[in-house]
Amino acid sequence: MADPTPERIVELADGVHALISEDAPNVGAIEGEDFLVCVDARATPAQARRWLDPLRRRTRKPVRHLVLSHYHADRALGASAFDAAEVVAHENTRALIAERGREDWRGRRDLVGEASGIPGLTWPTVTFSDRLTIPLGGDRGEVELRYCGRGHTAGDLVAWLPHQRILFAGDLVEARAALDTADAFHDEWATTTLDRVAALGAEQLVGGHGPHARDRAEVDAAVANSRHFLDELRRTVGSAHLSGGTPADAYRAAHRALAPRYGRWPAFERCLPLNVQRYWDECDGVVWPRVRTAETDREVRRALR
Repeated sequence: MADPTPERIVELADGVHALISEDAPNVGAIEGEDFLVCVDARATPAQARRWLDPLRRRTRKPVRHLVLSHYHADRALGASAFDAAEVVAHENTRALIAERGREDWRGRRDLVGEASGIPGLTWPTVTFSDRLTIPLGGDRGEVELRYCGRGHTAGDLVAWLPHQRILFAGDLVEARAALDTADAFHDEWATTTLDRVAALGAEQLVGGHGPHARDRAEVDAAVANSRHFLDELRRTVGSAHLSGGTPADAYRAAHRALAPRYGRWPAFERCLPLNVQRYWDECDGVVWPRVRTAETDREVRRALR
């Protein structure tokens, strides 16, 4: 198992908590009047308990809704620790779990030593297509689960608290971590999807990994950084493809363009070969991302580097 990364619990507003990690996925918990809405589950029940145990020192409310921002194993496989009444996801996420959830689980080398605690794939019990609202009760407002379009995967959702102006963006936005685009729809993500995220006007934002954005200026910067990363990836890979180059040529061009700004950010070197290959596939007309395995990921990294 990989060493745990430094992490801390932050109270974003009264009853709105987030676990912020340097590299592992950020997760959240929102207090309703007599229940919790938790956002993402972590990769294993053991990892989930390392979030839930300190959370329980702040609130003993039961988890009524566990929201999955997307299908990836590091967001979903710890779900059994929450004992949630409902597991909520976008309808595309349920389809992706059925299509490729087991391969995604198999590909996670960092689960070694803890995988035995996972009872199986996490299946949503509630899905939606556009928007689902969860009233929090009293004067706490509500949580709006929104589908802003295809991006990091085909099924990403965001959890928006309009009363508090707080957004849990999953892996659609990163404040200071490199994007993982290996299952992405780059052109939509960089344009209409991020446009819809930005239009919410969040004043705090918890992205997929790394520090959260603490005010409107930092939120705008996080969205702009994410868009710039995608735009540069699309520009460099697209140019190599158009000029008759190879995926390895595209990787070198993308690395030269992106490394000065993003090279020291978590996950940059690990993700970039897979990011390049996915956008190369899109340039080839492969609309739906290929089902990845640990073996195919290794092959891509070896070939492009």
